[in-house]
Amino acid sequence: MNQTLHAIAPEKGRKNKSTQDDVVYAHIFDAILEQRLAPGTKLNEESLGEIFGVSRTIIRRALSRLGHEQVVVLRPNRGAVVASPTIEEARQIVFARRIVEKAVTELVIDNAEDSQIDKLNQLVLEEQECFSRGDRGAGIRLSGEFHLQMAEMADNPPLLSFQRSLVSQCSLIIAQFESGAKSHCSYDEHFELIDAIKKRDKSKAVRLMMHHLDHVEKKLSLDDDNASDDLKAVFSNVRGKK
Repeated sequence: MNQTLHAIAPEKGRKNKSTQDDVVYAHIFDAILEQRLAPGTKLNEESLGEIFGVSRTIIRRALSRLGHEQVVVLRPNRGAVVASPTIEEARQIVFARRIVEKAVTELVIDNAEDSQIDKLNQLVLEEQECFSRGDRGAGIRLSGEFHLQMAEMADNPPLLSFQRSLVSQCSLIIAQFESGAKSHCSYDEHFELIDAIKKRDKSKAVRLMMHHLDHVEKKLSLDDDNASDDLKAVFSNVRGKK
């Protein structure tokens, strides 16, 4: 599975047809999630065009998509920057997710098919494997994909659309501000949630989901200086690739 392109729910129909802006979008989002781009970093169109070997039009399209996900801020006449939410904003986003996740979880209990639950379980196994081998960025992406898969299982398009935005923002917040980067329990909580879904235990599933989001919020911290604002250094691994 191409973790970069698939994880944070690109629009349906785009997964298997990677355009140039898909690739640029994926690389920038990946860098944000893995803490390789510092909050507030200016995303210079000319520099990014040189790095990825594409036109500024392609860069603008990719940045526009990232702006829609609210992980990039598009500033008129001043260019785009990586979003830098405060902890208070992070708490507000997590609170909003509670509202959506409660509804999603209840609908999943009502609508989920066994084959969908099996797919959900496979996602968590992949998430666990990523964290076990130290690939935290991929683990975070798969954690987000788990929640988006649940939203698809809920079979409510408006909720799915809202969830896409919230999961993207939460993934950015986690990548920027989560403390205790050497440990991660999301997959344990996801496995517990799947068990409740299999048993069609709605009250327990909702309770587990709320506990999971509480846990995410409590681990947020501003003490993180691991990222960089040097675009060429961040994307050195893709320079020269066409």
